[in-house]
Amino acid sequence: MELGKKIRQLRFKAGLTQEQLADRLGIGPQSVSKWENAVAMPDITTLPLLAEIFGTSIDDLFDLTSEQRLNRIENRMDAEEELPRDVYREFEEFLKGQLGSEQHEKRATELLAYLYWHSMNSEGKKAARYAKEAIRSHPEEKACQWILQKAENHAVWDWNVANHTKAINFYLEVVKSNPDASLSYMYLLDNLIADRRADEAEYWLDRYCKLEKAHPVMKHVYRAYIALARFDEPVADRIIEDLLAKEPENDAVLFEAAQYYASKCNYGKAVDCYERAFSADKKRPRYTDALMGIADINEITGDYSAAAKTYDRLIDLLENEWGFTDETDSSLKIMREEKARLLALAGK
Repeated sequence: MELGKKIRQLRFKAGLTQEQLADRLGIGPQSVSKWENAVAMPDITTLPLLAEIFGTSIDDLFDLTSEQRLNRIENRMDAEEELPRDVYREFEEFLKGQLGSEQHEKRATELLAYLYWHSMNSEGKKAARYAKEAIRSHPEEKACQWILQKAENHAVWDWNVANHTKAINFYLEVVKSNPDASLSYMYLLDNLIADRRADEAEYWLDRYCKLEKAHPVMKHVYRAYIALARFDEPVADRIIEDLLAKEPENDAVLFEAAQYYASKCNYGKAVDCYERAFSADKKRPRYTDALMGIADINEITGDYSAAAKTYDRLIDLLENEWGFTDETDSSLKIMREEKARLLALAGK
């Protein structure tokens, strides 16, 4: 339905004349008449108030399909760091309403998870900012330390808090129910290795390696990390070095080698492998992971100017390979802020 016809329909339903609607909008009645007769369109700034007056959503004004609304929700979360509370509630209500839909339930479930994470992430940034202010003012007090740890995923000393048992139990349940779902094995292995549960990790890696969809590179990389979990660094090093010798131009091998060396604080080798992985990747658009690793290492080693230059490369990648703009994705804004922070640290 055209927007003008939709406005007329909703106006009639609300029992308003053109003059009454115009008065509530703070405009002349001739404007409403032009909308309803498709002579003109409402200004975009008028749409939220129109939706409020009619007790509906902006999406309903345009009669969007469910698929279009799902796309709009995802795109807006991608583009904005924080959603207004009324928009958040509108999205939540719509997505929950799709949970009984055979056609849209899967995507609605995924977007609900994204919506709650999006809100948690934006609120977490605020929590971290104020927790840091409190800690800087009173560094000997513990009141906000745990808040900062949760908000920014800081390390925790206590094993009973830091272990990944809940994640392990969840992925054990998933792989047992879906024995051919290779991705879940990888998340299970990640958490087992993080907790140095090497024997269990080896058992599940053997199961993973038998899957048709098992990643050929990760079969070897996980062996190296299991060796590290057993404190057998020479064996772990040899696995990675053999892999590099066999496939020196494989971008996946190079990237995982970079990850491995970075985790051991061998930053020179890590940066070299990240650079080679980025150059060897023939897919377009390329992912940001290798460059992010380089930027992090630059900052760790105190080379803030190099880190800022790497953010220039990241911004260029998002703009020219992914087609991102500041209006369509919040990632660019975040990266520009990181670059500015690093330049300030470099004294530039």
